[in-house]
Amino acid sequence: MSTVQTTPEAPVAQAPVEQQGRMSHRQVLEALSGMLLAMFVAFLSSTVVSNALPTIITELRGTQNQYTWVVTSTLLASTASTPIWGKLADLFSKKLLIQLSIVIFIVGSMLAGLAQSVDTLIAWRVLQGLGLGGLQALVQIAMAAMISPRERGRYSGLLGAVMAVATVGGPLLGGLLVDTSWLGWRWCFYVGVPFAAVALVLLQRTLHLPVTKRDVTIDYLGAAFLTAAVSALLIWVTLAGSSFDWASVETALFLGGAVLATVAFLVTEMRAAEPIVPLRLFRDRTTTLAIVASMAVGVAMFGSTVFLGQYLQISRGFSPTEAGLLTIPMVGGLLISSTVSGLLITRFGRWKIFLTTGTVLVLGGFALLSGVDHETNMVLLCSFLFVLGLGIGMSMQNLVLAVQNTVAATDLGAASSAVAFFRSLGGTIGVSVLGAVLSNHVGSLIRDGLTRIPGAAEAAAAGGGSVGLADLADAPAPIQDLIRVSYGDATGRIFLVSAIVSVIAVLAVVFIREVALRTETGNEREAAERSDAVRIDTDAIEGRDADGERTGEVSPAGAAR
Repeated sequence: MSTVQTTPEAPVAQAPVEQQGRMSHRQVLEALSGMLLAMFVAFLSSTVVSNALPTIITELRGTQNQYTWVVTSTLLASTASTPIWGKLADLFSKKLLIQLSIVIFIVGSMLAGLAQSVDTLIAWRVLQGLGLGGLQALVQIAMAAMISPRERGRYSGLLGAVMAVATVGGPLLGGLLVDTSWLGWRWCFYVGVPFAAVALVLLQRTLHLPVTKRDVTIDYLGAAFLTAAVSALLIWVTLAGSSFDWASVETALFLGGAVLATVAFLVTEMRAAEPIVPLRLFRDRTTTLAIVASMAVGVAMFGSTVFLGQYLQISRGFSPTEAGLLTIPMVGGLLISSTVSGLLITRFGRWKIFLTTGTVLVLGGFALLSGVDHETNMVLLCSFLFVLGLGIGMSMQNLVLAVQNTVAATDLGAASSAVAFFRSLGGTIGVSVLGAVLSNHVGSLIRDGLTRIPGAAEAAAAGGGSVGLADLADAPAPIQDLIRVSYGDATGRIFLVSAIVSVIAVLAVVFIREVALRTETGNEREAAERSDAVRIDTDAIEGRDADGERTGEVSPAGAAR
């Protein structure tokens, strides 16, 4: 019998961080520093502009529809690009993609600050939105790769804190910039640029993630059909009722185009080697219901809070700075609930109770806000906003966590971006629909009010037949008062619609099946899945069953050996 000579194995050096599946707490915090700053830039760019929009639109003589489009254009671009960024994250370096999205955001911000008309501003806000879509999707994906679902709660609290600081700091900063004569509203777009530049440097120094080297195929056709479907739907929602009737040829063309593009997208995804949105994700009940809930939360949250600054400034007469201060209760609720719920989820491993409580609080907050008008007590308003903030803080991040905990590691990017996509899609639809609801109701209230002001109706008819936000700066005092009262009394209706939509989120979360949180990071899970795939292929070739026993059946590949 021959003997096999064995030699002692040389000690294996520890792999660098870039090749390890798990990172230490310190390494995670270092890597998060750049990503959290990038997320801060993303949230800051939204909140700082939303509070300055009344001044921007008034100075540039814009309309209520254009007010809506300044917000919608960014949401549309980020929505359409989110699943594309997510799929690219499954194929290329996540670090490089985050840096690319930051560069796109910086360019879009600088150009938006130079805009001389509302139409030009909207165009550059689209470019800004492309960068924001990448930041929103990729930071969540990178966190999933580094941190296990069980441990992610403690770090999600940091993300919630960053969101809170940006949300409260944005309106305050935007108000100060608008109220400072030697700066002005254009600095609302410039102010995020230095933060983004610092984030680029931090990411280069601290973020180290494995890069999977494999042949890739990008589903360009699917991306084009997805963008076309979303764009057609949202343009129709925004323009119907103002530029053309709801029941019209234009409506038929937009809806028909959206349906055709959606069908083409679904067919393409079923045949694509690397689909932008893998349809297999929707076979899982948790993923599907979480996506439905995210979309409903997006409709309610984005669609209503966008108009909160308009209500406080136009109807209640607060300055941009004061309007920013009045949003602190909502942000405080968000900060408290996101941080506390994240820590409790990490400690106990239970997450559904927080999702259910959060969506119920969102519903309750909007129900309370549905009664606001131009005379609502501000203490009551702030308490209602606090309830809403508590609900949003418990809902947003934990919906992403539920999905990331369920899907395969190789689908983390696509699944995370799918949640972000549908939340942004809901937000974009919400801004468009609620903007149309607000515009129509304000118009109705103004028309009714003009009949009670002597000579006002005749003056409006002579000036073009309508009175609205564009006339606020130049209208006589009685008509300015009418416009302010009309906006205040109409705002409660958009909160009522948001409350109705929130019911969908509550029902979806109730039927989600709670799955125990995993303790492996995304990198560890992906390595294990690859190992299992290799073992299964090897067993199939050699004719072994699941337990490793010979079955007597050898595949052709095994016979060839």
